[in-house]
Amino acid sequence: MGFFESWGHFFDRIGLIRIGSTYAADIDFLIFLVLVVVGVWFLAAELIFVYFIMKFREKGDGRRADYIDGKNKRHKRWITYPHLAVLVFDVLIIVVSFNVWHRVKMDLPENPDCVIRVTGQQWAWIIQHCGADGELDTADDIYTVDELHVENEKLYHFRLEATDVLHSFSVPVWRIKQDAIPGRSITGWFQPTVTGQFDLQCAEICGFGHTVMQGQVFVESAEEHAAWVEANTPVEAPAPATDNTPSSG
Repeated sequence: MGFFESWGHFFDRIGLIRIGSTYAADIDFLIFLVLVVVGVWFLAAELIFVYFIMKFREKGDGRRADYIDGKNKRHKRWITYPHLAVLVFDVLIIVVSFNVWHRVKMDLPENPDCVIRVTGQQWAWIIQHCGADGELDTADDIYTVDELHVENEKLYHFRLEATDVLHSFSVPVWRIKQDAIPGRSITGWFQPTVTGQFDLQCAEICGFGHTVMQGQVFVESAEEHAAWVEANTPVEAPAPATDNTPSSG
């Protein structure tokens, strides 16, 4: 495990939130980096502030305070050097942010194992799962409300839509938060790495019933997911195609 990936698991290690997808650690590292940079500058600014308060406090000797206009070269250094240091750290954050953004949002992996459609409406998530054929919009598609069932370690593409107002598809354990916009179909991806039952939320205020617009994500083993697909496939759906060619042996 490299340096960046190791620190990307910081929040997982302290039990704050689990890492449940292939890119969750990248997002966590970016958050951790911002936390460290902001924390260091906050402490530095406060320590310097306290130092000046103590050093230049009223000492009862009748000495009047000097007016400082910042034009003195020695005084300018207190402005210029910190500003340059802040810019350096800002560039570091921008570079890391660009890499994470490109991987998560711009670089859509090819050849997904399954494509799902997630539709937000007041106030529920309608989820269309691909069936045993692995394709969307076919006869064996499985529809659920507020339940997303996926197989662990498989690559998924999702198409996110909304029927009425803005919603936001959020699965914290995967570090997914994507707005759903009426009239648009937004494509994204995820690859789960941990089995279990996790929260699915709407993270955009969408009306009176916003607080009840939540569901569950079930990340299942291959056997569990195959059993779920078989149990929920529509009766009229054709069986998956198989190779019936007789063996030559």
